[in-house]
Amino acid sequence: MTQHDKVRTYMQGVLRERNDTAPLEDAEPLFSSGRLDSLAVINVVMFLEQEFGVDFADIGIDLERIDSVNLIVELIRETTGAPA
Repeated sequence: MTQHDKVRTYMQGVLRERNDTAPLEDAEPLFSSGRLDSLAVINVVMFLEQEFGVDFADIGIDLERIDSVNLIVELIRETTGAPA
């Protein structure tokens, strides 16, 4: 499974936990649109740290950088040097 697939699957799961079963587009805003709230941020950050080694202690938490599947995959690539 690619990084992109892992992120997409995880984000779909987070949405389902909140009873949001609408389709998810990779470029669709998640936090700024209100589909996910600030409580979901912690779960997403923990997932990215554990699964991909993204170190938010170094880069800080910026919702604009994790607002879509595409942005999350780009963040992983930028911070870990891993291909998407």
